[in-house]
Amino acid sequence: MTRRFSLPLLAGLAALPICLLLGQPASPRPYVVLVSLDGFRYDYAEKYHATHLLAIGKAGAAAEAMIPSFPTVTFPNHISIVTGQYPGHHGLVGNSFYDPLHKEPYSMRDSAAEGAWYHYKPLWVLAEEQKVKAGAMFWPTADAEIDGVRPSYWQKYDGGFPNGKRVEKVLEWLKLPEAERPHFITLYFSDVDSAGHSFGPDAHETEQAVERVDKLVGELWAGIQQIPLPIDLIVVSDHGMQNVMGRVNLSDYADMSKVRVVNEGPLLFLYSPNPQTTDKMYAKLSGHSPIFDVYRRQETPERWHYRDSERVGDLVVYVRGGRVGVTGIPNHGPPRGTHGFDVQEFKTMDAIFYAAGPNIRPGVQLKPFENVNVFPLITKILGLENPAGVDGSFSVLESAYRN
Repeated sequence: MTRRFSLPLLAGLAALPICLLLGQPASPRPYVVLVSLDGFRYDYAEKYHATHLLAIGKAGAAAEAMIPSFPTVTFPNHISIVTGQYPGHHGLVGNSFYDPLHKEPYSMRDSAAEGAWYHYKPLWVLAEEQKVKAGAMFWPTADAEIDGVRPSYWQKYDGGFPNGKRVEKVLEWLKLPEAERPHFITLYFSDVDSAGHSFGPDAHETEQAVERVDKLVGELWAGIQQIPLPIDLIVVSDHGMQNVMGRVNLSDYADMSKVRVVNEGPLLFLYSPNPQTTDKMYAKLSGHSPIFDVYRRQETPERWHYRDSERVGDLVVYVRGGRVGVTGIPNHGPPRGTHGFDVQEFKTMDAIFYAAGPNIRPGVQLKPFENVNVFPLITKILGLENPAGVDGSFSVLESAYRN
């Protein structure tokens, strides 16, 4: 007897995963451990012989450089990596800024755990909303409740928390029973950035910091390989580091008491009380020095993606030549090293990308790419649906992906 099937039934069968139709178990959801080495410049691994990072790159994928978003500072770029959005779109336009709408200042030191500031959807929130557990062994803003959601596992940021214990905690989470185990985990180390600021990128102290974090990454990678799970390790940094060549005092050019100023190293945000003050300040600063540029927000370079956010300020001053900007009478000298510069001026702002694991093709050498493209790679690996407004594209890193 010929068996007849209705069209709705055939359509339903076609929609089923092939593994179910063949009676095979579905592939388990992979795990991703995303590690940030704050301030780890694109050339440090070769320069300071970071053998574990280089080995991970040879086992999987390594980028010639990863291009940070503007401004090349810590909080904006960490959030660009976990949202796939430029800072002018996700809203953290600097480590510090002023919000004209709410008439409040933001500071990464004082405001980081206050979720009301954040209107983006980082990977740990996206995962939890899609019933995938996440864990954060530190990451900027991961200790805040964002849109009513926190990662299943998290700790309030404590810079004194021992680095070795951070690695142990991540491995401990990966060994939890399956129903409790997080599939997405972040891990953060600040050593290299701190050394670069205090001593400069070429100092022995910075080399020692690179050696320390490379050893930690090696311990993590060795521990991951002992766990019988499909775990992908992705190691990134937020920005690089540049020797400071001096400073520029904007108070020498205009009365800065007329505006609110937020300083981000070579970048300064100016918030005016009214359009007339904006015009006068612009006239005072524009074209009066060859070592800094002043922009109205709507005229900032398109590559900065800064024009849509009022948090940027009415005027933006960018100090060139490796210098930092100041106002008034500074109470201390500039740091030995810093960041925040435009990547088109200093390649030393470029960051790192190394990845290895079952979903990463081995032996892939990647050309420089923007950091907003890490997010769609991770959502692809984890099988998460992307939210609206992502600036990055999976196609950029598709050559590194293995299904």
